[in-house]
Amino acid sequence: MSNANHIKMFQAVGDEKRHKILELLQGGAKTVGEIADELGYLQPQTSKHLKILHEAGLVRVEAVANKRFYHLEKSGFIALQNWLSSYIQQWEDQLDRLEAHLKEEES
Repeated sequence: MSNANHIKMFQAVGDEKRHKILELLQGGAKTVGEIADELGYLQPQTSKHLKILHEAGLVRVEAVANKRFYHLEKSGFIALQNWLSSYIQQWEDQLDRLEAHLKEEES
């Protein structure tokens, strides 16, 4: 995943309203109207936020009859997790080296 995609994802989740939409979608798929009603947002505003989340790869849209259901997109969150994991691993490696060094100093 490119840096541009990571930036787009972080910008998407960094917005409080979009963050709340993602939290709401953890409970399952919802339509724009359901999201707007549950969060007290206007429908056009909700659609705009969903578009940004979709473009960031964090939600997907499923058309059923005349409704569009929004779901969390697992692959987007896995990509974020993988990217963050590389930084976590780096810190864990540094802490392991520090621990080994301190044990060596104690001896």
